[in-house]
This record gives sequence, structure tokens and C-alpha cells, in this order.
Amino acid sequence: MLVQMNDLAWSTTEESIAKSALKTAYDREIDALMTEVRHQVEEIEHIGDLWRLHDFLSARRHDVDGKYDDDLESILFGFARLVKEGWLKMTDLDGLTKEKLAKIGALARM
Repeated sequence: MLVQMNDLAWSTTEESIAKSALKTAYDREIDALMTEVRHQVEEIEHIGDLWRLHDFLSARRHDVDGKYDDDLESILFGFARLVKEGWLKMTDLDGLTKEKLAKIGALARM
């Protein structure tokens, strides 16, 4: 099933909701990441542990940097991923059109 996203119009209010939702999800994910890093730092005993932490942080940075794109043509896919991963709740998107919410919900269930 091909989902057409680029033909959806975004109101100024919806753009504001989208930016706020992205910030909310980002803050949640970063808070969780910081907690995990603090835990891993406490467990460092050998140089190998330090390099594993470095590798973990490099991978997470790559993942996070690519996840929070606010391009409106692809943002519904991003929202679906964030919902699926638990960083965003559908209620964080209240105010978007029913059509957009339905598409995000459908994509998140895939």
C-alpha cells in the first residue's frame, strides 16, 4: 500500500503542534539516553568497557540525529516511528487533522 503524504496541507497551528511533538519525543529519548549512559558509566571497569560506551554513543547519535527531521513531506513517517518506539504518544499529536492522525496510527502499526 502506497501512502501519499506530500499532498497533505499543513496549517500554521499543525506545524506548531508538529514541532512541539518532535521536541517532546526528543526530550523523552534524550532523558532516557542520559539515564542509560549514567548507568553504563558506573559499570566501567576496563578500557574495553569504555570503548563499548563510545561505540554505543556513536550508534545512538547516528540514530537520534536521523530521527528528528521536521520536513513536513516525511514527518508522518517520523511520527509513526516515534509512536512505535514509545517516544511519542498519539495524544501528543492532538490538533492534527483526523486524516493525518489516521495515517500516523496506521504506519505505527506496520
